Amino acid sequence: MRSQYLGTVVGASLLFTKEETLAMFEKFCKIRYFENEVKKAYDQELIHMPIYLSIGQEAIAASLAEILKLLHPAIFAQHRAHGTYIAFGGDLKKLVDELLHRDTGCAGGMGGSASIHSPEIRMYGHDGLMGTQVPVGVGYAYAKNYKSNQEDYALIIMGDASAEEDYVIGAMGYAAHKKLPILFICEDNNLSILTEVKVRRNWKMTDLAASFGINAAETADDPWSIMYHTRKLLNRLPAFLTIHTTRAVWHAGTGSDGPMEWDRFELVKEELTRIGLKKKAVEIEERTKNEMEVLWKSQLTRK
Repeated sequence: MRSQYLGTVVGASLLFTKEETLAMFEKFCKIRYFENEVKKAYDQELIHMPIYLSIGQEAIAASLAEILKLLHPAIFAQHRAHGTYIAFGGDLKKLVDELLHRDTGCAGGMGGSASIHSPEIRMYGHDGLMGTQVPVGVGYAYAKNYKSNQEDYALIIMGDASAEEDYVIGAMGYAAHKKLPILFICEDNNLSILTEVKVRRNWKMTDLAASFGINAAETADDPWSIMYHTRKLLNRLPAFLTIHTTRAVWHAGTGSDGPMEWDRFELVKEELTRIGLKKKAVEIEERTKNEMEVLWKSQLTRK
């Protein structure tokens, strides 16, 4: 049974400064309200490509970006990566333009929703083949750290289905053997399009990672717990963190098969109220919502 409390750390929200918490929440809001605008544009048929929205999964990118901001890792994400791009400081105008098929987009209008590429934030676009970002990212880390003796961190993000590919598993084993400075993240929304994990396998990714000697942990998508586990895992890389989360809309597109198992956005706002940050949080949410609406209106009307 999936739970919004799995692996979460009691009192984790008190382990971080007010500034860290509010910075994380601002990233969270940017992703949620940017993606809401993407959904509006798609539903109005202004976007003519498959889109992969991160609504419901925002906490992962927001919390990872806050903890990893000083490391500036090379980022190898999967197809559902708008949130990662936004949280790690990608140019939002360029992302809008990418989704609108313009050559001023972050990937020149050639990558689209599924291949967000940005040299400015060291984010490498996904090639569309499930899970290939993992061996590519491991190869990058090997070349930078083992061959050229440079300290260069890599963040490799995969889904719960991508994690089952043989080349993903082999690449993880190689990263463990070479002791590469990689943080592997598995965004586990329990679905491969519509097929649940329990139908596909009876083993856990954290157990597999641990079998290679990789430091591994598992948690639900409470952002403070993610930050706690990430900071702890960085002490011994490579490391692997499975994060259980929820997907608000279809694998591709804007349809929905029903309510999410939990909405972390609402749960986070409840916790911000509990720890005395409600006023600041409301200000951030309202400002960010307005900024995303203005951004999309401006870009849509641009000649």
